[in-house]
Amino acid sequence: MPNSKFPKLLDYDALKQQFGEEESPTTQYCHTQVTQETDDALDFDEENQPKPTGLTGSRLRSYAFAVLTRKEYSKAELIEKLATWAMHREEVITLVEELSAQNYQSDQRVAEITLSSQKRKGKGPNRIKMALKTKKIDTGLILEELKETDWVEQAYQLKVRKYGTEVATDPKLKAKQIRFLMYRGFEIDAIMKAINRRVDD
Repeated sequence: MPNSKFPKLLDYDALKQQFGEEESPTTQYCHTQVTQETDDALDFDEENQPKPTGLTGSRLRSYAFAVLTRKEYSKAELIEKLATWAMHREEVITLVEELSAQNYQSDQRVAEITLSSQKRKGKGPNRIKMALKTKKIDTGLILEELKETDWVEQAYQLKVRKYGTEVATDPKLKAKQIRFLMYRGFEIDAIMKAINRRVDD
C-alpha cells in the first residue's frame, strides 16, 4: 500500500543493530517494571521512590521492619505511620501488637531515648513529659529516671551556659532567667535554687 496514510511500522531489529541495543524497547519496559516492583518491595523508604499503598500481609510486615530499622517508634506512632499505607487499620494494630510483644517495637526504649535526648538538649522534666505525651507514651515508664535526675544541677548548668556563674541581683535579669528555664521545662523550685546558687555552694 504505497499511498497508505499510516506510517511504516518501526523495525526494532534494525534499530537494535543501529544503536547496539540488546533488548527491544518493549522488553526493556517490562524489565524496568519488574525491577521497579522488586525495588519497591525491598526498600520502601528510598528517596524518589513512590510510597507503598494498600499494603497487606507480608508486604505490610516488610514495610514495618523497614521503618523500624531506620528509627525507634512508639506504638501509637508506628500504628499511624503504617495505617497511612495499609489496606486495613485493624491489620496494622494486630501487627504492631505482635511486633511489640516480640520486642521489635518498644515504648520503653523510645521513652529512654527521648529522656536521654531531651536532657542533652537542656530540657527539664515538664518538656520531657510533653515530648512523651506527644508520642503517646506513659510517663511511668521512666518515672524512676525522672525522680533520680538532679534537675537543680541540670537547670544550673543551663543557666551558667546562658548567663554565666554570677548570681543576678537585678530583678529584670532574674525574671528573664526564670522565664528562660521555665520555657525549657524546669519546675520553679529547681529554677530558684539554680539561679541563686553560687560557685562555692
